[in-house]
Amino acid sequence: MIKCHLSRIMGEKKLKIADVTRATGINRGTITRLYQETALRVEFDVLEQLCRYLDCDIKELLEIQPDT
Repeated sequence: MIKCHLSRIMGEKKLKIADVTRATGINRGTITRLYQETALRVEFDVLEQLCRYLDCDIKELLEIQPDT
């Protein structure tokens, strides 16, 4: 299972979904699904934009966790 830490990172930086959408141009629905961890797939360019905007590494944004 892949865990997305977008909500934690955004919380630490005091960012709202609207802030990230406005700054990156990424669709609000895409960011919301990543934030709520309901996304089934994501484009590489979206991941790259988020990492650049949030100044984080892909390893900080996504983590593989064992299935339980």
